[in-house]
Amino acid sequence: MNREAGVLLGVPIDRKALPALTEESVQAIDGSVSQRIFACANPHSLVVAHDDPDFQRALVQAEFVVADGVGVSLMARVTGLQIGPRIAGLDYFAAVLNALQARGAGRVFFFGSSQRVLDLIAARFVMEFPSLTLCGVLSPPFGEWDEAENSKMIRHINEARPDVLWVGMTAPKQEKWVERNRRQLRVPVIGSIGAVFDFYAGTYQRAPSWVCRMGFEWMYRFMLEPRRMWKRNVVSAPKFIWLALRHHLFAA
Repeated sequence: MNREAGVLLGVPIDRKALPALTEESVQAIDGSVSQRIFACANPHSLVVAHDDPDFQRALVQAEFVVADGVGVSLMARVTGLQIGPRIAGLDYFAAVLNALQARGAGRVFFFGSSQRVLDLIAARFVMEFPSLTLCGVLSPPFGEWDEAENSKMIRHINEARPDVLWVGMTAPKQEKWVERNRRQLRVPVIGSIGAVFDFYAGTYQRAPSWVCRMGFEWMYRFMLEPRRMWKRNVVSAPKFIWLALRHHLFAA
């Protein structure tokens, strides 16, 4: 478990700011620290992890778990828990790539989503990060896959020798896949960033920056996709509040 973190519903939420996470990620690429795994925590994911031991284990074992969403930050404040600033997956994604671009070298692999999204990502990536090498993209089979297929994909990733592997599947599938396979993946930095694939590809419009700064990105997404997002906002959000209060205030 990350010792530089506050624990919310059994999950360590990092206290470090984005520059520190970025620097440590670069150190992992240089080999001065061990492999670093990045994941995000929001009210919905923490509720799911509360009832899913494999997902909970994946988050606990990740070196970086950041507060991605105003709900986690607010509840940490209510319960007196010290955590770092809100960091979206897109923030970490951009910070790591910009740091590598400034150094003039880095090998990057995108794993997940559809081939269409990956093609759009690739086209934008080579324009924005000319000093970096896009060493591979891979769209996994839909649904579940067997061990033979999994081993084939891991071999494909390892043969590309990426410094950074971005994983874009739905949570908790992506985090559990990373935890299950991280010891076979010869990659210094692995980030489970989900919707960032669609944001970066331009297939899904992120909320305006002022909406994100105010902490209302969840409302923006809910208005755009009510059928997809209703469970997160109508079911998971109240449950998250209750669980956090019960575990961190009422049990004290």
